[in-house]
Amino acid sequence: MATIKHLTSKNSNYAAAESYLTFQHNEYTGLPILDEKGRPKLRDSYLLDTLECGESSFAMACLIANRKYGKNGGREDVKTHHYIISFDPKDAVENDLTMERAQALGLQFCKENFPGHPAIVCTHPDGHNSAGNIHVHIVIGSLRVRTVERQPFMDKPCDWEAGKKHRCTSAMLRHLRVAVMEMCEQADLNQINLLEAQGDHVSEREYWAQRRGQRRLDHANAKLAAEGQQPTQTVYQTELDKLRKQIYSVLNKTTTFEEFSALLMQEHGIAVKESRGRLSYCPPGRTKFITAKKLSKKLEKEQVLTALSQNIQLATAIQPASEKKPDKIRKLVDIQANVAAGKGIGYERWAKKFNLKRWSQTLCLLQEKNLLSEDALQQRIAELKTQHDDALAVVKDMDARMVSLKELRGHLVVYRQYKPLAQKLQTVRNPAAFREQHRAELAVYEAACAYFKANGLRTLPDLKKLDAEYQTLSSEKNGFYTRYKKAQIELRELRTAQQNVEAFFRKEERSHAVPQQEVK
Repeated sequence: MATIKHLTSKNSNYAAAESYLTFQHNEYTGLPILDEKGRPKLRDSYLLDTLECGESSFAMACLIANRKYGKNGGREDVKTHHYIISFDPKDAVENDLTMERAQALGLQFCKENFPGHPAIVCTHPDGHNSAGNIHVHIVIGSLRVRTVERQPFMDKPCDWEAGKKHRCTSAMLRHLRVAVMEMCEQADLNQINLLEAQGDHVSEREYWAQRRGQRRLDHANAKLAAEGQQPTQTVYQTELDKLRKQIYSVLNKTTTFEEFSALLMQEHGIAVKESRGRLSYCPPGRTKFITAKKLSKKLEKEQVLTALSQNIQLATAIQPASEKKPDKIRKLVDIQANVAAGKGIGYERWAKKFNLKRWSQTLCLLQEKNLLSEDALQQRIAELKTQHDDALAVVKDMDARMVSLKELRGHLVVYRQYKPLAQKLQTVRNPAAFREQHRAELAVYEAACAYFKANGLRTLPDLKKLDAEYQTLSSEKNGFYTRYKKAQIELRELRTAQQNVEAFFRKEERSHAVPQQEVK
């Protein structure tokens, strides 16, 4: 799936853009990596071309344009715009995407969408995350050096006149996303609908905060490992990622919006409000709310209400099983170890009462289930483990099928919605103007057609049958999920009971071993 990202730079050193693309840089500090002689090291592999620069370099072409039109002299002026088109890693294997082919696509994309701007087009074979995704950098000078022919996506004279600056508006970004989708469609590359947000929204700032934090955490854990200590945390989380997970944890166990908002405040101190049909969240320590759009599509109002309605159906199936055990079994406390570690007499008294209560609960549970022998207990745990794993495998399989059905349904709805437009395109007098007017709709329609073709769907399924199949899978999944949860709860209790029994008999062995040592 190809994506496009936009960055701006106010750096007046235009040569720095080309230097970044051709030389190796530290991904955290942005500083060039030097060889043993103190010279910058070239990247292992890249392809680079320039456009609209004439005989000059990119930096010189931008400086000449600035002097000619008397612009970009201020520190706060945007000097360059940086667009990055990242292709799906699978394209290199499945669709024969090479660096040369990606570079050609990038050059054509730049000519069509940024005419008149000095530009650098550079292709790299891999990204920061080492996922193998070929990506193309397009860096353009913000100032247009010549007047160009007006294109349908240009709505103001400053979009085609010489001496005017590039505007990256929301409409322009929408146009570029559609252009990327069309480019991938024509090149037979993997693509998703870029006009609709997908999952969690991670900004450039959050991405690098996570990378830097993970790097610091890895260094700290390496020191702990060298000292023989066990790290307590291995994955670094940004504040926004923690906020998402806290909201998800509450969303997964509530059934109404009122309960959802109340529990968010009670457990995590997170306030939620609705304004103009959109949800916003405010974690403790902040005064400004964060819109759901900046966190995740799953946290927007429509998706939250859908998740709550699904929880209602699931709660009715699981509730009877959960009502039978009001108090769960917990592990016995190792009193001797904690006292040796410095716990006082008060703790020892509390721990003895705690262990007595937990041990009585353990015995009651084992008597209730007739598991008083070690063999019977181990056999029951093995049976529950098999039931748990089998039910979980079925739930995951049904989840994957439901996701596939949902994706198919989405393409089918788009196909039926915009099919009249595609048919009308064949009959209008001016197809080019009509296509440009409905460009986004036709791009989504063609993406749906490509999906059907890629999956070998010559006859499209009926929408009602798809919905019925989805509902059937959903109800079956809820049944297996109920089995999975019941097995999980009982398995957890029996494993805890088994640990308590082992801990109790270890304690008995230690108490009998002391007098023997004294007799000696």
